[in-house]
Amino acid sequence: MSEPIRIQSHKGPYEVRFEHGEPLSSWSSTVRFHVILDARVGELYPHAVTRLAGSPCLTIEAAETAKALERCPEYVEQLVSGGVRRGHTLLAIGGGVIQDITCFLAAVLLRGLDWAFYPTTLLAQADSCIGSKSSINVGSLKNIVGTFTPPRQVVANTRFLETLPEAEIRSGIGEMLKVHAIDGPSSFDRIAADYGRLATDAAILERYVRDSLLMKRRLIEADEFDEGVRRVMNYGHSFGHAIESATDFAIPHGIAVSMGMDMANWVAAGVGIAPASHFERMHRVLARNYRGFERTAVPADRLLQAIAKDKKNTDAGLTLVLPDTKGTIGLHSVRNDETFRRLCVAFLEERRAA
Repeated sequence: MSEPIRIQSHKGPYEVRFEHGEPLSSWSSTVRFHVILDARVGELYPHAVTRLAGSPCLTIEAAETAKALERCPEYVEQLVSGGVRRGHTLLAIGGGVIQDITCFLAAVLLRGLDWAFYPTTLLAQADSCIGSKSSINVGSLKNIVGTFTPPRQVVANTRFLETLPEAEIRSGIGEMLKVHAIDGPSSFDRIAADYGRLATDAAILERYVRDSLLMKRRLIEADEFDEGVRRVMNYGHSFGHAIESATDFAIPHGIAVSMGMDMANWVAAGVGIAPASHFERMHRVLARNYRGFERTAVPADRLLQAIAKDKKNTDAGLTLVLPDTKGTIGLHSVRNDETFRRLCVAFLEERRAA
C-alpha cells in the first residue's frame, strides 16, 4: 500500500491514504457519522455501501445542479431528521459535487462539523480531495459561494476508477495536466509523454495521481486561503468555468479545464504575454484530452459574459492565469477589449473547424 500523504491545514494535519482492496473496507470511525452518498456510487457498489449500514445516509444525484445553494436547505433538513449532532462526522462518498456539498455543510451546519472523504472519481482523487475549499453555485454563478474547511481524512481507492466512463477519466487527467503545467514545462512534458498509458496502466496512473497531489500540496500549504501563490491553480479555470456555464455544463469539468488551458495559452500568445511555441507545445495533448467535445457549441456571447463575471477579476480588468515567455504559469491582467474578445471567438471557431 502506498505511503499516506500528509497535509498541513489551519485545522491541523490530515492524510490521504491509498486503499487498494474492496472499497470502504478500511473505513473505521470512533464517532457517529452521517453518509452523504452519490446515488450512482450506491448503485455500482451496493456491497461496499452495506458496510455502512446503520448510519444515516443522504443520497444525492450528483449533477451540477445538486450543488446549488437553493438545494442546501433540503439537505440540512434530512441530516437533522437523521439525528445529526455536534461531535458527529459527515462522510462524503462520491466525486467533486458530493465533496463540495459535504464540505460546505460541514462548515455551516451546527456551526461546524468534521467531515471525511472517500473520493470516487479520478478528478477528486488527483486534485480536489486536498486543499480545504468548497464551492457552491448560486443561480447561474458557478462556485461563487464557499468555505475553507479541510477534511479530517481522505481515503483514495483506485478500484472506484474501474467503473468510470472514459470522459470522467479524461476529466481527471485534465486537472492532472493542469498541476503538472503549473509545476513547470518539464513536468508537463513528462506527463504528456505518458498520456497514452494513463488510462490503461493503473500503476502509472496512481504514480501521477500521487505526483499531482504532492505538487498541489506545496501550493496549498504555502497559501491555504488562496491569497497568493495558490491562485495559479486556477490555470484553465476562468475559461473552463465559462465554457461549462455557456454550454449548460454539457462538458465535464476537467475536460472544460483542458479546453480552458488551451484557450489561455492561445490568448497569452495573442496578446504577446507568451510566444506561440508554448501554445503549440501543449496543444497536442490538451486537444487530445478534450477530443469529441471540441465541436460542442459554445455561444461566444455567453462565454464572454461568464469570463467577465469571474470572481478573480478586478476593477482594472480581467485577471487571468497564463503562461509567460518561459512557460511559467502566473497571474496576468488583461484588458477585456476587442482584441481579447476576437481571440476568444477565433479559438472557438478554429476548434470547431479542426
